[in-house]
Amino acid sequence: MNHVIELSREFQKEFETVIADLGEGLWNYCRYLTGSPWDGEDLYQETMLKAMGGLYQRWHVTNLKSYLYRIATNTWIDHCRKEKRNLGTLSEEDMPSTDFADNLDLEEALEQLFYLFTPRQTAVFLLKEIFEFTADEVASIVKTTPGAVYATTRRMKNKLKEVPEGMRLKTEPTESENLVIQAYLKALTNGDVEGILKLFSDQPHYEASLGFLETTKDEIRNGSLQFGLPGHRVEQYMLWGRPIIVVLAESKNGPLIHDIQYQEIENGKIVMSRSYFFRKEFIFAASKELGFAPQLNKPPVNWEKD
Repeated sequence: MNHVIELSREFQKEFETVIADLGEGLWNYCRYLTGSPWDGEDLYQETMLKAMGGLYQRWHVTNLKSYLYRIATNTWIDHCRKEKRNLGTLSEEDMPSTDFADNLDLEEALEQLFYLFTPRQTAVFLLKEIFEFTADEVASIVKTTPGAVYATTRRMKNKLKEVPEGMRLKTEPTESENLVIQAYLKALTNGDVEGILKLFSDQPHYEASLGFLETTKDEIRNGSLQFGLPGHRVEQYMLWGRPIIVVLAESKNGPLIHDIQYQEIENGKIVMSRSYFFRKEFIFAASKELGFAPQLNKPPVNWEKD
């Protein structure tokens, strides 16, 4: 079994090298498709896992970009179907056209897609207008016709012109949750591994996305925390409407984002702690929001080579 695990890790590294140039675009696609950087990050991770796990079924992958975006799209649509969301239908027009000159602010438009349109409409707009797939490629990914792709994007652009800026929801921690987080921050700052473990439930979920997953305190103690904590400065921030912990490493150019963490708390205990230490696209996007540069070289990760 250990041999299989090692082989899978080697394969993951090779796969990440192959898709390196596609990662940022795919992450942004997932972000706007789901309407949230947090949900987009989850979709991105699920897409990566499905893409790696399903390669053995593909004998002739002629377009890797299309392969990844197809998985992301189908995964999201399946998720929406399970939640019984209206997936929407895509109808054609008699005279589809690719010409559409307007002054639409695409950055603002992208923030509105999730709230205004169905999942399939959103996917069509993003694939065609932002990520520059052809109408034929979009039709194949979303399972429709090229005429419907042209018609859908035209109608969506017209509607987007009439919509005011959307609202953003924030989730503030409760007083009891904040007490747990403050204790966690103190233990993290002091390098107190046992103090951190005391704050977890007896059924913890401790994860560094696309890096490792630990589900018992012994796994945490003897695994990711066996060499202690890095001793960096930690601070609380709101990121995309969610309270987070930012781990900052000092450098000659000022503090750098070493890690971003998010905790879920129930009954006074941390039941889930997720680290985004290994998630390049997420860290880079968050760094723009938070105003800190990312730490590029933090073993075993080295993004300076990318």
